[in-house]
Amino acid sequence: MGSKQYVPNELDKEFEQFWARVSCYAVKIFPYDQRCNFVQRANSCVYGTNVVPYIQLMACDLKCRNQFEEYVYVSLFLVLCLELLCCMSYVIHNFYGPALKLVARMMHMSEHLAGVTIMSFGNELPEIVANMWAVHDDDEPDFANAIAKGLYLIMFVGGLVCYISPFKMSGSTTIRDLLFMVCGVVMVDYFIRTDNGMNLNECIASILLYIIYLIVSVTDLLILRRTTRNLLNQINELEKLNVDTSVRRPDLYNIQTKIDLLKKKYDELSEDGVVDILARQSTIQKPDEAFFTYLTRRSERHPSIRRMKQSVAYRGFRNKNRFLFRQFFSSLRPVFMDDWIKGNILKRTFYIVRAPVVVMCAIYIPLVDYEKERDGWSKLLNCIQIFLNPAITIIIGSALIYREKSKLWYFNIPQFAVYGLYSMVITVPLAIIVFIHSNTSAPPKYHIAFTIMNFTGSVFLAMQCSYELSLFTKVIGSIYEIPFDFMGVTLLVVATCLSDLAISVSLSMQGYEKMAYAATIGSSFLTVVVGCTTTLLAVILRGNTAHSNDAMGNYADNAYVIFIIGLFLTMLWTVMLDFNARRSVGIFSMSVFGIFLLFAVLIRKGIIHPYSHDILVQDAYET
Repeated sequence: MGSKQYVPNELDKEFEQFWARVSCYAVKIFPYDQRCNFVQRANSCVYGTNVVPYIQLMACDLKCRNQFEEYVYVSLFLVLCLELLCCMSYVIHNFYGPALKLVARMMHMSEHLAGVTIMSFGNELPEIVANMWAVHDDDEPDFANAIAKGLYLIMFVGGLVCYISPFKMSGSTTIRDLLFMVCGVVMVDYFIRTDNGMNLNECIASILLYIIYLIVSVTDLLILRRTTRNLLNQINELEKLNVDTSVRRPDLYNIQTKIDLLKKKYDELSEDGVVDILARQSTIQKPDEAFFTYLTRRSERHPSIRRMKQSVAYRGFRNKNRFLFRQFFSSLRPVFMDDWIKGNILKRTFYIVRAPVVVMCAIYIPLVDYEKERDGWSKLLNCIQIFLNPAITIIIGSALIYREKSKLWYFNIPQFAVYGLYSMVITVPLAIIVFIHSNTSAPPKYHIAFTIMNFTGSVFLAMQCSYELSLFTKVIGSIYEIPFDFMGVTLLVVATCLSDLAISVSLSMQGYEKMAYAATIGSSFLTVVVGCTTTLLAVILRGNTAHSNDAMGNYADNAYVIFIIGLFLTMLWTVMLDFNARRSVGIFSMSVFGIFLLFAVLIRKGIIHPYSHDILVQDAYET
């Protein structure tokens, strides 16, 4: 009798896909001498890496054999994290911020609309796309992480904006956005809880809600602009009647009163006009000014500036290439000599650490900043960037998008380098034309077009730094054996929102408080409604089921309750204070997120029970 042929079952199929699905952080359950073999075979140890393969370095290259060595190497990796923080803050303050203001002004947006659209897209879309393409990890509750991130953005970052620079909010638009936020959170929560998960139609409905929100926001601004124009026409007509001395009018007093009322209403509505380019004020602390205070002092309005006039700049300079190389090397200098001379040992150390970042950013990202000399124009450098910036973006972008799961993405750069060379067929002749036409003494009229490369390049660098920091945070959590659901709503939220925090603080200190605060609401809405939904939608499109237990975790209910309470409290204090953001409400808002952290820690320690229900365990032998 012949041997019976073995037929593979479902368990065998699971083992065939084990190395493609297993999480790299499961390496902690293996002995130290077997970890390198696991890391080399698990796809997520490579595919889940951004720049530095931390786990592979410790397991294979550095050959960690005990926990003490892991702590030592993690401490060394912290030096890289400090450099990444330096890079992210420098890019945001010197490139992303000016580009954001210019893009908003080019599109004739108000501060509020620019915050909930351009700034929110720049902060959140790269992460949303990355989460959609990434291998889904069932150990990470998506909804809980999204709610915690929204809570951090609106309560903590928004509260910090209110504390740093108290301002007058855009009343109706802020309430509208908060109500949309409540509606979106409740809708996504309802969809996830019903039928044990979300289906395709519910995902589409959630995304449609965000599209409706964008349409309402844009339409509201258009109606506001039309109303202000009508008010201005009415004021002009009444002023013509008021100055007409040939006709004696008995209702002259009533006309003047009506003009004053219309002007007051016009001034209120015109505050949401097109974004102005404001000059930065000195960040040096005054001797009589306390670093921390509860007193609310309305920040002084920064003076607005305009771009440099070419007719004035060209006057007296017939040589188009005057000081060409001096200007080029001056644009690449990592530190100003005056700053170096006046700086102490700590500042000089900071300048040395920041020097590679400054040079790299100066070469890759074109600078368009009306506050700089010649609006940041450097003829030779900008002409080089015309072909260098698109080529680098295409090469690295292609390597990231078409990365293989078996090797790190930057090993594929030589394979995609040819596409960057193809782009030079168009960009090099364009750079030559710009070089022949332009002048070193002043930027050309089309200098503002460089803002596109400025914006995309700065967003790419800032998001890469933020993503690398979040991955390092995951590694730390894995080494210290912190559960991923707890990490996702605490440390990981802070790490992933570092770029949001940096740009919001930078803009609020430059006089764009409305834009910064609006971005916290817009980013939260985009994260919860679109980000969480698209991640679950990607799971559905892969043929899997988006279960509610996987999306919720142990902390989603607590985050949801505190988030809803925080949103209603925010609407309450905005109305009670006549939409004046004060330092006290900033501290109050930040304390709401602190309360959530306290709940999360107490739940983690087992001191209190979460709001979520325990899983019902049934007897397997019950008939």
